[in-house]
Amino acid sequence: MSRFYLTTAIDYVNSRPHLGTAYEKITADVIARYQRLRGVSTHFVMGNDEHSQNVYRRAQELGVDPLSYCDRMEVEFREIWKTLDVSFDDFIRTTEDRHRASVSLMVKKIADAGDLYEGFYEGWYCVSCESFKQEKDLIDGECPVHQNRPDWIKEKNHFFRLSKYRDALLRHFESHPEFLCPEIRRNEILRLLESGLEDISISRSGQSWGIPLPSDPESVVYVWFDALINYISAVGFGTDEDRVAAWWPADLHIVGKDITRFHSVVWPAMLLSAGQELPHQVFGHGWVHFKGHRMSKSLGTSLDPLEAVARAGVDPLRLYLVREIPYGQDGDFSWDRFEERYNADLANNLGNLVSRITAMVYKYREGHLATPSGSPGRLAQVTEEVVGRYQAAMKRYALHEAAAVTYQLVDATNEYITETEPWKLAAEDGAAGRLTRVLFDISEAVRIVGILLGPVMPNAGREIARRMGDETSERDQRWTQATTWRTESARTILRGESMWPRLESKNLRNS
Repeated sequence: MSRFYLTTAIDYVNSRPHLGTAYEKITADVIARYQRLRGVSTHFVMGNDEHSQNVYRRAQELGVDPLSYCDRMEVEFREIWKTLDVSFDDFIRTTEDRHRASVSLMVKKIADAGDLYEGFYEGWYCVSCESFKQEKDLIDGECPVHQNRPDWIKEKNHFFRLSKYRDALLRHFESHPEFLCPEIRRNEILRLLESGLEDISISRSGQSWGIPLPSDPESVVYVWFDALINYISAVGFGTDEDRVAAWWPADLHIVGKDITRFHSVVWPAMLLSAGQELPHQVFGHGWVHFKGHRMSKSLGTSLDPLEAVARAGVDPLRLYLVREIPYGQDGDFSWDRFEERYNADLANNLGNLVSRITAMVYKYREGHLATPSGSPGRLAQVTEEVVGRYQAAMKRYALHEAAAVTYQLVDATNEYITETEPWKLAAEDGAAGRLTRVLFDISEAVRIVGILLGPVMPNAGREIARRMGDETSERDQRWTQATTWRTESARTILRGESMWPRLESKNLRNS
């Protein structure tokens, strides 16, 4: 069986995740669910980055032990991801023993390769990013991400010979053009590589919160060097060789565009030094904006994803984020736009379509559709074309296009109802067979809509398919069988409440 190993960036736990963080996890979940639907053995890893000094300071502010604080935040993060229907297979924390073992082994291998040396670092350090900044990275003297002035620090550090791997990385980018996507991220990193690389510090001195450097227990491994290793520690590097062999290299790392440099330059250079295979692909997604600014806890422009869920439900939020924001580009969230898309896409369009076919089958066929005679109408061909375009979009990780293509089938089905006028067929003598055929075709198209929406809207997708007579569980559903037009399949259509009642502005904002 083919396999697919997928990761997201691990998150600082100095505060709860905001909607921008949730966007990354939801889009990764869409990809994981699609891979499982295809029958691919999938391993989807998320986790928490706990050795941040911001985390340590937050624990001090609360007067608690840092590890106890991280334990508590793990519970909060897991509850949020559960509410958002994020179906990860493993959740790694950088304070776990398995990760410590992996970091120690990785650092040792890099040292054995002659790629570590001692020196002094002097320069700018952004506390919010927890990363060093070159002068050319700053805008008017400030960090471009967090809009604050970095601290100037000087300390004895251990350095990684990143500059040694510039040419190897350029060759890899040339021979693997798919390695970093989308193209705008690839072009940015190519320019960086072409301008040359500087060696980087991999340790911090005078700190106790972190993983001790094997060769210098008075120093801890720098949080970013530590964090990147989670992707391979999660599959047993340093603890389970058979597991590493089964799952590494990763098929896809999904990260925010602001940290693609770490994942497409520093991380692959670390792996090359340690003699490990490189991941197949890194995808740098865009930012979700709110109130005209990138969502950021430090900038005060964040939005709790559970607030949106409480007001309109998890599936509508997932659909909005996936369909509204072209994957790889920046997007925006506003309550007005969320309400507009909810009412147009769900209440008026898809929800109305599900209600219409259900009502007609109960009115004209008492809820039961026999296997129809004759050939299916044009909806069968439209569906086949939509399924093909959906697959092509998902292969490119164009999640927004896959969602839009699904709605082309929704629109075509509504048009088919208008064109065939089932209510007139019901009143026409001798048209009983034709009516059964039309109702069956509509229900089959709607069933496949439910399958295609499943990765984006897990609960709604299953419910739509169930109401159209397909009781197959998500675990047992397989792509080819599920999306192939069924021609000999009598079915019972199930009634249910309206899936998406219209939202009123006052309800959306005041609930």
